[in-house]
Amino acid sequence: MQRRQFLKVGMISTVVGISGASTLWLSQGADTKLLTIEALLSKLQQLAVLPAEELADLSIGQWNSAQIFTHCAQSVEFSMSGFPQHKSAMFKHTIGALAFSAFATKGAMTHNLTEAIPAAPMLEPLTDTHQALARLITSLQDFSQYQGKLAPHFAYGELTKQDYEFAHVLHFYNHLDNFKQLSKG
Repeated sequence: MQRRQFLKVGMISTVVGISGASTLWLSQGADTKLLTIEALLSKLQQLAVLPAEELADLSIGQWNSAQIFTHCAQSVEFSMSGFPQHKSAMFKHTIGALAFSAFATKGAMTHNLTEAIPAAPMLEPLTDTHQALARLITSLQDFSQYQGKLAPHFAYGELTKQDYEFAHVLHFYNHLDNFKQLSKG
């Protein structure tokens, strides 16, 4: 009987703790005026004028700047053309949907910043940084003009265009965590 009570108290404490931490994390959201493709494009245009060495040297993470720009461009491009590999339908309808809902509510995303999109072309470390940035800018401009049916996200499932815009912006802003002296503002 004592073991059952201990397990019950332990489980309730865990749920309360997770709920409290989730509420705290969700209450610290970003400025929604910055969470648009237009605001992101403005930020990227500022980066585009940096000298090649400075732009290439922004990343302090495992991926260099060009790899980050390419990775984010791939995500935008795949939202229009289709992702090469997907998580299971169950994952997308449960964990994926819950994760996207939490990110959307918070206005911020957190994910493994060195995890490639499943089955996406390899991120070449020697790619020209300005070319990779131009690819990201072009992909976002293309997405803004895109009128066709959007492909399901590999982890989140079906998203509206507005949801995808939010996801793309949050995705890049999360990668800013690997850039020195850059902020979302």
